[in-house]
Amino acid sequence: MIRSLFFRWHDVPGFGGKLLLAGFLALSMTACSSSEPKYVELPVEELYNSAMDSLLVGENAKAARLFDEVERQHPYSVWASKAQLMAAYVFYLNNKYDNAINALDRFIQLHPGNRDIAYAHYLRAISYYEQISDIGRDQKMTRMALETLQEVVRRFPESRYARDATLKIDLARDHLAGKHMSIGRFYLKKGEYLAAINRFREVIQNYQTTTHAPEALHRLVESYLAIGVTDEAQATAAVLGYNYPGSTWYLDSYALLTGEDLRPADSKDSWIGRIWKSLI
Repeated sequence: MIRSLFFRWHDVPGFGGKLLLAGFLALSMTACSSSEPKYVELPVEELYNSAMDSLLVGENAKAARLFDEVERQHPYSVWASKAQLMAAYVFYLNNKYDNAINALDRFIQLHPGNRDIAYAHYLRAISYYEQISDIGRDQKMTRMALETLQEVVRRFPESRYARDATLKIDLARDHLAGKHMSIGRFYLKKGEYLAAINRFREVIQNYQTTTHAPEALHRLVESYLAIGVTDEAQATAAVLGYNYPGSTWYLDSYALLTGEDLRPADSKDSWIGRIWKSLI
């Protein structure tokens, strides 16, 4: 019918044809608008349960829309705050971390005394944590993850989320230490020893419980020797030997200072040499 009326418009000269087309378009728009779904307010329980059902069957986009609808239609009900938190969780599931963090910030601000406030802080921290990138890239998200995870442990030490947050704090700190080590090695290789020393000292001063501490101490020995500060190199090697006596990094530092390699000879006839090699 649209095509037939359109072609008739070409047969009507001048203004009359334009009026005919305008009238048809107005009728068409009215018909289209009448087919749009009308706003229907539903009971809060029905909306919330529908959202949960959608979430359980993996229809995350629909679940997010329905959780938002709970808050929009029933902003003062007890279900509204639950829906806010669940909407943030759906954003998290869909890897929309910025949306999740924004929703959680709003929930935390509006409901500081809510029974689920510890979970809100934890989910916010995890949303940062899962954005941690490799050490070759900027570590802003790692720092944000560390800060928010520490807040979970500090504010909710007895909650069930504190233990997992503590484990992730260690991993985040190790990641940040790894970033300093990567930069320090780069400076060391380029012969920029003072810049390298600053990075390795950062690891020892602020991340000494991470897995990178033994290497950082050895790299300090290496850097100090390169600029002729033998006393500092010897003192650092002593700390390395005392805290990590069996570490390969201590053996490397000892060899640098004394010229003597303490590793067993690598001989195919020596069983201890083969065992040592397999361990390291």
